[in-house]
Amino acid sequence: MINKASVFLLLLILLWSRIGWASTEPHLAGARSAGMGGITVTLSDVWAAANNIAGITNLPKPVLGTYAENRFNLKAFSTVSLQGVYPLQKYGAVGLDFSRFGDKLYNEQHLGVGFAHKLGPVSLGIKTTVLQLHLEGLGNKRAVAFSFGGQSEVIPKLIFGAHIFNLTQVRVASFQDERFPTVMTAGLAYKAGQKVLLSVETAKELEQAANIRAGLEYYIIDKLALRSGFTTANQKITAGLGYKAKALQVDFAMGGHTVLGFSNHISISFQIE
Repeated sequence: MINKASVFLLLLILLWSRIGWASTEPHLAGARSAGMGGITVTLSDVWAAANNIAGITNLPKPVLGTYAENRFNLKAFSTVSLQGVYPLQKYGAVGLDFSRFGDKLYNEQHLGVGFAHKLGPVSLGIKTTVLQLHLEGLGNKRAVAFSFGGQSEVIPKLIFGAHIFNLTQVRVASFQDERFPTVMTAGLAYKAGQKVLLSVETAKELEQAANIRAGLEYYIIDKLALRSGFTTANQKITAGLGYKAKALQVDFAMGGHTVLGFSNHISISFQIE
């Protein structure tokens, strides 16, 4: 059995291997995205409130969603989040996002609010996120990060998306100038008919190698979608499915890491009529 000390040590090793001791990059939201290899910037759904704020402009009615993720069957690597989008008709849309990762030894919390507006074929959005890190024995660290995103159907059926998280590179601590990561993401999605969506994107943290993600979504029937994808950074293969019935959508996904094992993702969203 893995004790808390071992889990904490593993957590620190994983975080250190990425960006020092802080992992507060924007956690993706929604099992739809997770099933497609982590694709985020080209999707338009309630999860865009977390993934790319520009994507909320295509939602015609208010939507609420909740998402849960468990990495490698360890409680310390669990994420829960809540998202909401409220369209303001011709004035744009407002998105809210809250997420929590970790346990009482180490955890991260994000609380964000964003606004997006559509100008012709182009959607632009900006978001403010309050970030909090908690490390047992060392207390809390809070900061405010700003994000900016865009989406556009550049030609019929071809969508371009881009997003940058933490424009101002806010600090975690003055020691060794530790900062929350700045992450830039850009990608393309192609709607191959009514049932198929193909997408690829690349995400780049400053001073880290680029991470390439690719995903496929296929509706085998009107209400049931199958998804698959992969990401190069951690050599992860993903798969998932989604079911949509009127105002309700339920999505599930699994991802396999070559060393650490499987992660599970589930999300539920509801459109308010």
